[in-house]
Amino acid sequence: MKRLLIALSVFAFAAAHAADVQNNPAAKIDPKNNKVSKPVVTKPKEPVMTRAELRSCIEQRDANEAEVVSINAATKDYKDNTEKLKAERDRLEAATSALNARTTAAKAEYDAILKANEEFKAAAPKMEKADFEAKKKELTDRSAAFEATRDAIVTESKTLNGQKDALGNNIDKNNEMFKSLDQRRDKQLDNADDWKANCSKKKYDENDEAAIMKERAAAKAAAAAASK
Repeated sequence: MKRLLIALSVFAFAAAHAADVQNNPAAKIDPKNNKVSKPVVTKPKEPVMTRAELRSCIEQRDANEAEVVSINAATKDYKDNTEKLKAERDRLEAATSALNARTTAAKAEYDAILKANEEFKAAAPKMEKADFEAKKKELTDRSAAFEATRDAIVTESKTLNGQKDALGNNIDKNNEMFKSLDQRRDKQLDNADDWKANCSKKKYDENDEAAIMKERAAAKAAAAAASK
């Protein structure tokens, strides 16, 4: 019975072996142990960037990093400028409020002078000469003071209007700066994604990298020498 079982086991192995060989023609049989070896699969080599491609990727990376630095600096300028514009707006609003108060007071003074003049005209015929001259001088001085105040208000109003126009122009420029920064940020992010997709995962020859760095150092030295 044992011999029969052994014979059946050998038959089963032979049948399985024959099936493996039939299904896998590339399989090899080791004559020593009569086992099927796995076929050797050669993996394709990953492509290596050419020196020109590597140079382009390095330049793209450096340009993108430089743009990030530039955008950060421009963003700081924008924020600083925005704060200055807010301070200028607050100053002009306070100055305008003060000027409006002075204008209201000046108008009240003007109305009071007109009333005082009418009263003076009505009382003048009955007044003593000394009183008449004193009242006349008082009203004349008061009118002169009013005119000086009125002229100062007109001048300040023109100045404030000019400053408001300048502020409006600067706000428009600041808004344009914000739009430009927004566009630059979007473009920089697109460039970063492009570099990541086309450069970050590709292999390169370190000798090519060293040669490119040497080229760049030589170019930088030549530019520095030319600028002297």
